[in-house]
Amino acid sequence: MVFGRKHKKVVPFRTAGELDAMAAAGAIVGRALVAVRAAAKPGVSTLELDEVAEQVIREAGAVPSFKGYHGFPGSICSSVNDRVVHGIPSSQEILGEGDLVSIDCGAILDGWHGDSAWTFGIGEIIEADRLLSEATKLSMEAGIAAMLPDNRLTDISHAIELGTRVAQREHGRDYGIVDGYGGHAIGREMHMDPFLANEGEPGRGPKLVVGSVLAIEPMLTLGTVDTKVLDDDWTVVTTDGSRAAHWEHTVAVTDDGPRILTVRPE
Repeated sequence: MVFGRKHKKVVPFRTAGELDAMAAAGAIVGRALVAVRAAAKPGVSTLELDEVAEQVIREAGAVPSFKGYHGFPGSICSSVNDRVVHGIPSSQEILGEGDLVSIDCGAILDGWHGDSAWTFGIGEIIEADRLLSEATKLSMEAGIAAMLPDNRLTDISHAIELGTRVAQREHGRDYGIVDGYGGHAIGREMHMDPFLANEGEPGRGPKLVVGSVLAIEPMLTLGTVDTKVLDDDWTVVTTDGSRAAHWEHTVAVTDDGPRILTVRPE
């Protein structure tokens, strides 16, 4: 959907109490991600990581929002190396030293959704992969910083893109901004309109107001911007086999600045 510059609609917004409820769901997601990262070691399968996340979510009284979503079988998306997003956890996929792993996780608590992702290495990883993950995180943080009242949707997209370009200059290399995938509004449903692109011209789309919530999730690669979906109808991989990274937070606009609703414990 394309929005004009004079579009009067606003990004869906929540009351202060509803944001607190979303933050409670988001905190469970944060704890699940931290538990998954602690368990992610050479020799561990991605299905074992899925079981860790599901246990954390259910013990907190929440429900994994990914499990059964349009038939998806896992509680997390585990995307390793050239897999960008939507990787299906498997007992056959065993992590090894040097792998780059992106974990995406969601939870529903009292009807509200939290959605977050991060990328990390297994053991020692090469510098290029470390910088790729750092660049993706920096791009996400640039998008978060633009979550301000009266900004437009594509101001966030533009900020993410500029964050990527800054990282490119600092790292002395190019990154691919994955085409066709991006963030979204979120609340009592996981994926809501509007779609949030990870690049583009500023000043377009619906307006952000206090209480507006978006899942901000850049995906960068060490090569192409192009992807394909594997035969499982879920797993998205880079067409050139280059490695990818994915960072995501659910973020609200407030009078006191952007509020991350998917905070991870230290």
